[in-house]
Amino acid sequence: MLCPKLHHTGQPRLTTFGVEWTMKVYEHSDPDSMSPRSHPWVDSASNPAHRYYNFRSSPELIRSSIEDMQEWSAYPATETFYRLLEWLNGPESVFESNDCAFSGATANTSTQFSKRLQCSGRLMILYRDLALNRSPEQIHWLTNAAAQALRRTDPTFEWGAIGATIMSVRFMTLPGPPERQQGQQLMLSFWAWGEQEPEVMTNLDRTFRNLTVALRGLSDEIRHSSPDTAAKV
Repeated sequence: MLCPKLHHTGQPRLTTFGVEWTMKVYEHSDPDSMSPRSHPWVDSASNPAHRYYNFRSSPELIRSSIEDMQEWSAYPATETFYRLLEWLNGPESVFESNDCAFSGATANTSTQFSKRLQCSGRLMILYRDLALNRSPEQIHWLTNAAAQALRRTDPTFEWGAIGATIMSVRFMTLPGPPERQQGQQLMLSFWAWGEQEPEVMTNLDRTFRNLTVALRGLSDEIRHSSPDTAAKV
């Protein structure tokens, strides 16, 4: 699930899902979104040290293998992210993760936010029922439903943002020829801003908490409805 040290460098594109929200949620255009990906994957073509870990079968690796977050373990945001991954890949979730990355507090390069520092990263999620990821309708429902859920969560929060990008994936364990293994996953990019490092990380923690609430709500909604029903919500 992990790609250590693969930092996310994009900026949120100011295209919201139809309305202006205080908790900023963007349709994010990421330059890496066209790169071919697979699930599961073994290592990265750009760096063999970047390896896939199955957090569903080995949840203990969440706290020992994510090097990007270990450097920031003094801040509550790290623990919040670990707990998000533990739930996401645990028995109560209908989702699982496929990749993540994080860059710590650095100089803010966005002209859209007035704070001095920023941090950014990404989390890729998919339906645990892999066949659902072959349906564009299901992936688009997940993307829009996640945006709506985040809109309802923490509406006064200004200094965090989530960007949504749909990415093509080949699901290697699905039966059939390669063309029947093609599907999609959702990349959730995240940003937080602050004047000083502690403020950045506090806002990141709040962003992770909001994301957890939104994804838990979506998982519960799917659990209590058939996939066809969920896609029409």
